[in-house]
Amino acid sequence: MKLIFEKSVPGRRCAILPACDVPKVELPAELKREAAPMLPEMSEVDVSRHYTELNQHVHGVNCGFYPLGSCTMKYNPRIDEEMASLPGFASVHPLAPKAAVEGCAEVIETAKKYLCEITGMADMTFQPAAGAHGEFTGVLLIKQYHDSRNDKARTKIIVPDSAHGTNPATAAMCGYQVVNILEITRLVHEAGGLCYYDGANLNAVMGVVRPGDMGFDCVHLNLHKTFATPHGGGGPGAGAVGCKAFLAPFLPHSALMEEPGHIQVRGFRGNFLVVVKALAYLLTLGREGVPEAAQNAVLNANYLMQRIKGTFTPAFDRICMHEFVLDLSEFKKATGVSALDVAKSLIDYGMHPPTMYFPLIVHEALMLEPTETESKETLDWAAKVFRALYELGYKDPAFMHAAPHNAQIGRPDEVKAARNPIVRYTKA
Repeated sequence: MKLIFEKSVPGRRCAILPACDVPKVELPAELKREAAPMLPEMSEVDVSRHYTELNQHVHGVNCGFYPLGSCTMKYNPRIDEEMASLPGFASVHPLAPKAAVEGCAEVIETAKKYLCEITGMADMTFQPAAGAHGEFTGVLLIKQYHDSRNDKARTKIIVPDSAHGTNPATAAMCGYQVVNILEITRLVHEAGGLCYYDGANLNAVMGVVRPGDMGFDCVHLNLHKTFATPHGGGGPGAGAVGCKAFLAPFLPHSALMEEPGHIQVRGFRGNFLVVVKALAYLLTLGREGVPEAAQNAVLNANYLMQRIKGTFTPAFDRICMHEFVLDLSEFKKATGVSALDVAKSLIDYGMHPPTMYFPLIVHEALMLEPTETESKETLDWAAKVFRALYELGYKDPAFMHAAPHNAQIGRPDEVKAARNPIVRYTKA
């Protein structure tokens, strides 16, 4: 498929503007470009076809099964998108006076109330842009608390070795040393430490158990995973951070026109429309629907894992939560077919590959998260596909090494793409 710049023809237009009916004003010379921007010139029909073709090359949750582990690629109700597109929300300006944004302020406060109830926290900020930004904010929050008590001796953060890579990275960015060990919150509190809960994916526990009741002092939530904004497309996100009352004074101030707090991680309220969608989602599900969604997510994950067992081996052969990990190391030894080969082969069946090679402690890992919005029929079909690929690995491994066979793009050079990305179009 050609880039839109490659389809450009000089002189083509797709807009007809009326004659100017106001006096023309020239910009000062210092504000003008030295050369006109290089923009594509196309007709309206060509623009429409270009973006339609792009859409046909993309696999989203509306196209088929998308079991991307850790990412919660579930179908999200369209009503949440409609609420976020209401003019009073979509057109709000971050510098508007408080009197002009009372409805938006009520959205923030109501969402805060509900999410604090779900997590067992006392206060919350919506300023962080996404998950990693949220955990960074949470650790800074804890650091500010210790610093306020002149407690400078705490230099280490306990992180399990199965943690997401952003967890130790955040600890290091905040000036802490990472220690890999399992401990319970009671022991940490007895030693004067605080406990942080990575709530990036709350899909398995929302409405069932609360991090605050388990002894955690601070939590971040990916509203764009669990609470109705599609995840995995690069944004926007919202890494809401909640905390216990004694930490609340250290939260970044995200309310409009407030004085800055002890820490400030970005401007204004953050990605407000993500909060609108989250609130619409919570209001739709209600007190009974929130835990039911979590329970169905756990049920679906365990059902699919049991249907796959007997072929590919679960890395941890026990009841799982919202996702499970397959360990293909023995399968690879027997057939030469890797987890990557299996993932690429799934594309030919119209299924998005699971998360590959995570967690790092499991070699040849595939992590699947079916979510609560998939039907039994879809899960049965997915299990059938995995079983078919298991058999194919023994019969024709070479075929799987070359997969996918029916996709728009085969196997791109991922190393080259990462080392030498082309981020800007230059005319030949």
